[in-house]
Amino acid sequence: MWSSRMALRRLQQIAATSLNITGGLTSNMQRTMSTLPRVYVTRQIPPEGLKILRESGQVQLELWESDDVPVPRKELLQKVKGVAGLVCVLTEKIDAELLDAAGPNLKVLSTMSVGFDHLSLEELKKRGIRVGYTPDVLTDAVAELTVALLLTTSRRLIEATHEAKTGGWGTWRTLWLCGHELANSTVGILGLGRIGVAIAERLAPFKVKKFIYTDVAPRPELASIINAEYVSFDEMAKQSDFLAVCCALTPETKEICNKNLFSKMKNTSIFINTSRGGVVNQEDLYEALSTGQIAGAGLDVTVPEPLPTSHPLFTLKNCVILPHIASASYTTRNAMSALAANNLLLGLRGETMIKELKL
Repeated sequence: MWSSRMALRRLQQIAATSLNITGGLTSNMQRTMSTLPRVYVTRQIPPEGLKILRESGQVQLELWESDDVPVPRKELLQKVKGVAGLVCVLTEKIDAELLDAAGPNLKVLSTMSVGFDHLSLEELKKRGIRVGYTPDVLTDAVAELTVALLLTTSRRLIEATHEAKTGGWGTWRTLWLCGHELANSTVGILGLGRIGVAIAERLAPFKVKKFIYTDVAPRPELASIINAEYVSFDEMAKQSDFLAVCCALTPETKEICNKNLFSKMKNTSIFINTSRGGVVNQEDLYEALSTGQIAGAGLDVTVPEPLPTSHPLFTLKNCVILPHIASASYTTRNAMSALAANNLLLGLRGETMIKELKL
């Protein structure tokens, strides 16, 4: 398992090695840039990835010069025409329409994300387009944020900060702003992968009594790392004092966290989602939170994103909502960018990508 710092150094070394092999931007290469494969980058990605692409001498690079505003769909459909490679982020829907617009020259797609629910995998497979993605390098950052969100929600830190700022901090009261602690608790993990293990490793020092998990099947190798017990979906709901959602969004997991789950949870339970918003039925979550069926929820992901400020979940004191920042550390985002760039260049050379989706 890579840490993001180690991964970034390794990816920089891979890029440097590639430059040495290809000779970098020699004067000869500069003269023949027009013959190099065209690549479009749909966002101004972090600098390490752009540096790798620009200094590779292997591609003609064009990018959408903004990190704040996504490239308009109409412009994206124009820009991808005839490209051999495409670097995208999770805000871009890569579907049949876009792939048709790109045409038969498109050989490699590299997404700067671990999730791939924005990609039409069947369409990519049908066209023989290779796909790179960026797992592993964001594990530490996502696990850290998940723990931070869990503690913020369970110990009611947002409420407490608001009270301190607005004059609600009066005399000491015995049960004012009391929350729920991790010591002697049961933590449930929905979808045990790299991130789920990393979350558990960080929570263990808080004296958690037991880790349980559910998945499509038992995962004994990963479970043994954190001494976690495999249980059924319903049993996880009933036992968990804290429930962390770490599963991918698939047709099977779409809105799997719904009233069926919430109705079985304890009224003292804390629900945390840092995976994908689509795994949660937000109407059912609102009902569970507003009626006291569960104690609180922390969300880093929603449907849609951004979530409209008028959404009912924003009216609840026991719901903490973040703007999808789980991987948002400088080191991790640069590592993701560097990995996406290396995946693209390796794919265009017909070599093995560092991280490739098997379609």
